[in-house]
Amino acid sequence: MSLPEAVSREEWRAARQALLAKEKAATRARDALNAERRRLPMVEIGKEYVFEGGDGKASLLDLFEGRQQLVVHHFMFAPEWDAGCRSCSAFLDQIGHLAHLRARGTAFAAVSRAPYPKILPFKARMGWTLPWYSSCVSDFNADFEVTLEHGGHLVERPGLSCFLRDRDRVFHTYSTYERGLDCLGSTTSLLDLTALGRQEAWEEPEGRASSLGAPAGSEGVRYHDEYED
Repeated sequence: MSLPEAVSREEWRAARQALLAKEKAATRARDALNAERRRLPMVEIGKEYVFEGGDGKASLLDLFEGRQQLVVHHFMFAPEWDAGCRSCSAFLDQIGHLAHLRARGTAFAAVSRAPYPKILPFKARMGWTLPWYSSCVSDFNADFEVTLEHGGHLVERPGLSCFLRDRDRVFHTYSTYERGLDCLGSTTSLLDLTALGRQEAWEEPEGRASSLGAPAGSEGVRYHDEYED
């Protein structure tokens, strides 16, 4: 195993300060990239999709749970598999308490092509309580390019898609796949992918902050049992 070079505290501090300048530049570049993402146009979803979850049949609008935004994790779980993807499972393991997303009007759900009777025992085995739906009777996975035809058979790939609701109209705002999920999982990282972002006053473009949002920093963060849903 190759280990870092051992140096004095003074040498380490100098190297750390040099790296810190690059880290701050990367943070500013990330903020600019997130703002550019929020400026993307959106596409209205006119197709009716049917999902199956714990309460039976559901539409894409139902997955919003009455909230304005929806983040969908395209979890790799094909109908013929006995268990979900290990990497997708590791991703779901790191999703934080959904109360922090919901406080900003954003729902989160996993969607897989496996039938719901297969999803349910695996979900129980993993100890997850977050919403998870089957899309096995719809074209949802194919339309959002996470189930692809390759060499005469279907293959799955991980992804994440964001949606925005305007009353009963649903719009697709963003999707990312595979390595695009590498640094995701925290509440802020998921909100940064959405059209409304963190809904804080400092974000660009202006006008996305709302009464659901919070001031910049940690002032708007609550214990997860203190939010009003």
